[in-house]
Amino acid sequence: MRLLVFSHIECEHPGMFRTHFSKSGVKWDTVEFHLGEKIPNLEPYDALWVMGGPMDVWEVDKYPWLLDEKDAIRIWVQEIKRPYLGVCLGHQLLADALGGKCGIQNPPEIGILEVELTKNGIKDPLFQDVEKNQFCLQWHSVQVEEVPKNSIILASSPSCRVQAMRVGNVAWSMQYHVEVERDTVEKW
Repeated sequence: MRLLVFSHIECEHPGMFRTHFSKSGVKWDTVEFHLGEKIPNLEPYDALWVMGGPMDVWEVDKYPWLLDEKDAIRIWVQEIKRPYLGVCLGHQLLADALGGKCGIQNPPEIGILEVELTKNGIKDPLFQDVEKNQFCLQWHSVQVEEVPKNSIILASSPSCRVQAMRVGNVAWSMQYHVEVERDTVEKW
């Protein structure tokens, strides 16, 4: 398996999954947007992961590469139709790229907060064997306000209705962080 990771800042990466990749023989390449790297040809890759970052989906003047990234996400999910996983900003970018809407999360969610799987989330293969209620690391001031067409909300919380979603049968994303390691918060 060959995985492509979009990274927006050095400290937000696949985290604990890097060990799993190594043990499972997953080959992965990273596009470091904050270092000026460009998106490669998408065809050789089997899956796309889009990680978090401090920028907002609408800050295209400050981060012009967000436009190319959203185009790549749209092509990946709608044309190439291979597995996608978005975390935090990657969740918001998926929604924005596919016609959803993001807005300010008020108040911001920062800390270890409870998320609850919806009825659809309980049945979704991504969340198989995951507890209905879970405490997750949150660190965001933007939320998905409107999901794209062909989306299902998989997890929610009182402050943020779209904590996780699936778009079609290939794209999953979550607002909260699942990649955390022992030193994640300290590095952020």
